[in-house]
Amino acid sequence: MGLMTPGASDVPDAARSVYQRALGEDFASLDAHLQVYFGPIPSGRVGGGRGTYDIAGSRLLFLRPIFALFARRHVLFPELGRDVPFTITNTPELDGSLSAIRTFEFPQQTRIMEDTMTAENGQLVDRVGKRRGLEIALRLSVVRGSLHMTSTRLAVRAGRMRIALPPLATMHLVERTDPADPSRQRVDVRITAPVLGEVFRYSGSFTYGIRPAASGESPGRLPARRPSSTQRKAR
Repeated sequence: MGLMTPGASDVPDAARSVYQRALGEDFASLDAHLQVYFGPIPSGRVGGGRGTYDIAGSRLLFLRPIFALFARRHVLFPELGRDVPFTITNTPELDGSLSAIRTFEFPQQTRIMEDTMTAENGQLVDRVGKRRGLEIALRLSVVRGSLHMTSTRLAVRAGRMRIALPPLATMHLVERTDPADPSRQRVDVRITAPVLGEVFRYSGSFTYGIRPAASGESPGRLPARRPSSTQRKAR
């Protein structure tokens, strides 16, 4: 059976994924494999991926105390590792947004990053962290079948308050079909800052598929979180 690759013009807006709504007609230019990942997830199902990051974290030691604070909010983390196993679960929400939880399995610690994405005025707006307190606007484009994202503005939210931030950092993402294995996809996420250059990165490959939602993965309920501050038992 072939992959389903709906275009932007033949799918009702309410049935489109946040990526389809942000990309419009350009969604059809994505590789067919990526259209499954970035496309809509049917009701009662979630998207699940598993793979390995070749590298994950920051090489800048002096920033790690700051990243440790971010880790408590499920935003970033202070570890730096290679060949880090990871999972991702994408859960469609009742309001049309898309929530995700990523786990990074370091040798002594499991770290979590989570977010919820919406499509607004042709851009993605990503609200990151346990309380979705960091807001990132993202510009999307399709380049030779791969998806490129670049952050365009930052803000913090506390209740109904929204405070715009100066351009402290920029996020760059490239996601493409793995040329060595078309059943996998590769993602490369880099965060850069003025003067410092690259301050954080994770890059690797994974497999992905749509499956029935398990208990706790239904819309409006994110998968159960694993503790990020408890040491894992030695194996």
